[in-house]
Amino acid sequence: MSQSPSPSPSPAAGGSAEADVEFTDDQEQSSDTAVPTLPYGRVITKEGVAEHQYPSTDSAVLSRLAYGVQIGLRCKVHAQSIDGNSVWYQLRDRPTWVTARYVDSIGIVRLCKYT
Repeated sequence: MSQSPSPSPSPAAGGSAEADVEFTDDQEQSSDTAVPTLPYGRVITKEGVAEHQYPSTDSAVLSRLAYGVQIGLRCKVHAQSIDGNSVWYQLRDRPTWVTARYVDSIGIVRLCKYT
């Protein structure tokens, strides 16, 4: 019978903040997929998601991200609501925006600060 990975104790129990996972012989760690630095997002819709110039569907579409793509996230704003979700993420490596409706975030994405 296969065993599932067992995380280390939680910080409250005296463990570290990051879970260490041990794998059994019948499990493999995949080193093929590099995980971006936190916070990052993963496109969750089969159709992919459009990268917009501004956080609105009225702004120009500059590119598209395919399903499953992992992207670094710089910050978030509340703007045009898409299916009840008003959060938009600015990408870390370029000044484009994606709706959070089609991107799951991993890590804490801070609100954008403009000066």
